[in-house]
Amino acid sequence: MRTILIILRKEFIQISRNMTILPILFIMPFIQLILLGFAADFEVKNLNLHVIDNDQSAFSRALISKYSGSPYFNIVNSSFRDEAAMKDMKKGEADLILEIPQKFENLLINRQKSPVHLSIDAVNGVKAGLANAYSSMIIRDYNLDILKQATGRELLSPINITSRSWFNPSMNYSTFMVPGILVLLVTMVGIFLTAIIIVREKEIGTIEQLNVTPIKKYQFIIGKLMPFLLIALVELTIGLIVAKLIFHIQFQGSLLLVYSFALVYLPVVLGIGLLISTVSDTQQQAMFISWFFLMIFILMSGLFTPIESMPGWAQKITWFNPIKYFIEFMRMVLLKGSTFKDVTQHFMIMAIYAVLVNLLAVWNYKKVSS
Repeated sequence: MRTILIILRKEFIQISRNMTILPILFIMPFIQLILLGFAADFEVKNLNLHVIDNDQSAFSRALISKYSGSPYFNIVNSSFRDEAAMKDMKKGEADLILEIPQKFENLLINRQKSPVHLSIDAVNGVKAGLANAYSSMIIRDYNLDILKQATGRELLSPINITSRSWFNPSMNYSTFMVPGILVLLVTMVGIFLTAIIIVREKEIGTIEQLNVTPIKKYQFIIGKLMPFLLIALVELTIGLIVAKLIFHIQFQGSLLLVYSFALVYLPVVLGIGLLISTVSDTQQQAMFISWFFLMIFILMSGLFTPIESMPGWAQKITWFNPIKYFIEFMRMVLLKGSTFKDVTQHFMIMAIYAVLVNLLAVWNYKKVSS
């Protein structure tokens, strides 16, 4: 134990003297957390609308006012030619085109159907689908207004829907994103720095010097990984404070449970960093390999796209993604107030993952440096 404490002291002194690592550890993650927490908003708003009003009537203006009064649409231009509207769409200045035909008002007054043409830029399929859904709702409400004017009475829906939003009543997207982004930042620090620092020891020859000392391999590895585990816990603490004070996230679950899971999760990412360091000879190699795995882990973690929407084979791959389990855990505990009983499976999977990854890393480390 005394040997491990000496190594720990040496590592903290070395980290404190490294003016390159300190900003990476304590400044960059929280700048990223704040920026991504506000900017990584996948709600579709401010859809740009180009209007072609060929009728120029009170009825057509009423429909257009429905769009202008919606928080989801911005009327950016209007014209009388399809070519001008399509030009705006090709230039990216219009997301959809609303074309109102001639005799629009006359047909509605005579209780006849009048077509309305909607052209949507479908390069982004999700955005196009939501634009179509929003437009359908506006046109449906407009139809009800027309029927009300025609019949002179309020039209009631046969089904009355009462809804309530649980766990995120204001439906603030930052509440959904911030716990996941915090997981990513802690993970990146754990994997990147563990891999780079140990490879740096290889490059400057420190490991060869340590190998001829009485220090055992497990003491060296624990002494190398423990500082980053403690630093990651400090960053997790600061991140939770930022989430509370800046993003006003109301923590529903136990913070003790969060730290308990972090103590099981962090050995996994530190072990992955150690494993990467055993197969890398330079810091550049360690960075590229770390980034390769992080990109896969992040994109298949469920942070940006729901795992349930992925193909079946991709969902099976996510079983081996540690970030997925921590993001699920953070959202369940912090936002839903889940208890240990609800997340027992997450603890068990991470504990098994931590043992396997670190055993493989230690075995490979011995194999390389013996």
